[in-house]
Amino acid sequence: MRRLNLNVAAGLIAVAAACSSIAGPVTAAPAAPLLVKTGSGAVEGYRGTDPSVRVFKGIPYAAAPVGALRWKPPIPVQPWRGVRKADKPGNVCPQPQTPQMRGYAMSEDCLNLNVWTAARSGEKRPVLVWIYGGGFLEGTGADPQFDGETLAAKGVVVVTFNYRTGVLGFLATKELSRESGHNASGNYGLLDDVAVLKWVRANIAAFGGDPARVTIAGQSAGAGSVGFMSMSPLAKGLFRAGIAESHSRWPSDPDLRFLSVSHRTLPNAEASGEAYAAAHGAKSLADLRAMPWEELIKGSAVPDMAVETGTTAKPPLFRPVIDGWVLPRNYSQSLAARAQNKVVIVTGNNSDETGGIPETAIAPLRAANMTPRAGAPQVVLNLAQYQAFAKGKFGAMADEFLRLYPATNDDEAARMASEAARDNNRVTTFLWAGEWIKGTGLPVFTYFWTKAPPGPEAHIRGAYHGAEIPYALGNLQPRTRPWTAEDREVADRASSYWANFIKTLNPNGKGLPAWPKFDPQLQRTMELGHKWQPTPIAESPAKVDFWRRFYATQEAW
Repeated sequence: MRRLNLNVAAGLIAVAAACSSIAGPVTAAPAAPLLVKTGSGAVEGYRGTDPSVRVFKGIPYAAAPVGALRWKPPIPVQPWRGVRKADKPGNVCPQPQTPQMRGYAMSEDCLNLNVWTAARSGEKRPVLVWIYGGGFLEGTGADPQFDGETLAAKGVVVVTFNYRTGVLGFLATKELSRESGHNASGNYGLLDDVAVLKWVRANIAAFGGDPARVTIAGQSAGAGSVGFMSMSPLAKGLFRAGIAESHSRWPSDPDLRFLSVSHRTLPNAEASGEAYAAAHGAKSLADLRAMPWEELIKGSAVPDMAVETGTTAKPPLFRPVIDGWVLPRNYSQSLAARAQNKVVIVTGNNSDETGGIPETAIAPLRAANMTPRAGAPQVVLNLAQYQAFAKGKFGAMADEFLRLYPATNDDEAARMASEAARDNNRVTTFLWAGEWIKGTGLPVFTYFWTKAPPGPEAHIRGAYHGAEIPYALGNLQPRTRPWTAEDREVADRASSYWANFIKTLNPNGKGLPAWPKFDPQLQRTMELGHKWQPTPIAESPAKVDFWRRFYATQEAW
């Protein structure tokens, strides 16, 4: 492994990190170098807004997956001579154009990463590798909301990166499976995750990181990636902890089938991939590899209508595959075999996601004519919808559900649907955690996030899917939101929990409310955001029992 290049101008003095004493301040010290040698060549970064933090952006971690390398596992990048400027993000992986992605340059030459570090020469600080969400269809590690400066100032080396998404990241066909040497295809985006973890193991010491103390984290599809890496033998030993923000769920919870943690069987993935290729006029793998990516991704943002979820919600078409290689087993098989990697986990859900909405959103959403998208839950807004939802999802148990969550008018129905969704989210994660620890013997810390970011849409979105990210990363983005002193306090506390966990495998620390580890005998989780205390996973044991018995009637994934 190559070491830091110490030939920098003498006399540079770092400014002490302006971070909370909750997670431990970083003291002032001589500035570490902006020139770092990696295994592929030297890179030169820049000082962050906090000058004690060094930032390196756009570092390639693998060769461009173009031409014959399209739909292949990532291979090492060709070493470069001289010094590579690492002062701006690299290209974003090709994906359908959305308002969030405007302004980003897209190219298949997109396998690059970013590093934030305040480590001094000779230090070995714990490392966070952040995996973005976006339904395995969109996203980038260069998104400003994932900026790593705050956590770096709290003693963590932060890495974000791009991975292949959509059809370029998750296409499976029989021809691809045959050429793989593993009779497997469809998990190229997950193979990118593995490649980044191997890059970190080989190179992060040069940035002051400890390759033996790596935590992976992500939200939504990023949380799905944390779960898949925790089940993949290819990632064994590459990280010691995971933070899955949303959707660690019991294998028999039908909501698992449409969310970003959903997966496909290899035969189904191959069949849908071949149908997609035919619809794009490709008769062979060679045709597909010759097709411009701009043409290839057209029509890729579609739901997989073949998946039965008990509701109208459907998963994205392109998503991970139980392929027998990257993912040898699905969720239930992994848990039954105790085959998951031995990692410590933080995981939880938000109060206004997966069917839950704030009460203030009911009237505006009724007035809106919104089209559901792939991976999105069904939102119930009136009594007729509620009764149809209960019958469709719970079948013979529908009457019991309606007694536990009673409604006689539209407003009661909307409120009860949200209450039931929140109970479902907490109970499913509770049951998952109870089974997960049997295969690891290591702690799990669960949470329920309740703080809504400020802004004109706060009354509609509440503590929405992803609302915890700016607080947990201590990075209040976008800057245009009307953030308050309270928001800054919440962000300092939440990011301190995250920093402590990354450092010590325990989120607790001086000045923080006690966050108890998961206990299968106690039906509770930790509320974060508004209140900072343990809270029941449901209002009554009868409701917990209902969800447990309902899951028992469902197919295990």
